[in-house]
Amino acid sequence: MKRSTIDLWVGLFVAIGIAAITFLSLKVANLTPQSDSNTYTLTAEFDNIGGLKVKAPVKSSGVLVGRVSNIALDTKRYVANVTLTLDGKYQFSRDTSAEILTAGLLGEQYIGLTQGGDPDNLKTGDHISITSSAMVLEQLIGKFMTSFADKPAAGGSDASQSQ
Repeated sequence: MKRSTIDLWVGLFVAIGIAAITFLSLKVANLTPQSDSNTYTLTAEFDNIGGLKVKAPVKSSGVLVGRVSNIALDTKRYVANVTLTLDGKYQFSRDTSAEILTAGLLGEQYIGLTQGGDPDNLKTGDHISITSSAMVLEQLIGKFMTSFADKPAAGGSDASQSQ
């Protein structure tokens, strides 16, 4: 084989490798383009969204059913208004509940949907009214510490109770 033929094959192999790494990087970062055909949008309000981000997954029973498309602050009531874009092949009832969950102990946050029992389904523009905000680790530790500080020391005797 000539030197130029070998160089051509090496260059082609490198180009394919770079394209594959770029595709995988976009896949991991959730930046791959999604088709907007056959999707519908819903909104939900949360008191605290923690570290939820745009493009975060929306899952039901562990299955990816959509993504978070927008997060905004309602300045009248000071709650987070989250817009969800769901795949059209997944239909949810009008009494579906949404909660912000964490994948693992310190993993990414996502929205989990739990199907309700209403026979009517949600459609584009509807609002999920049953929501549960994110559990923020710092707030839980703070509540534990303050409740621990409020308890009297064990083994100590109170002089007023001894008589």
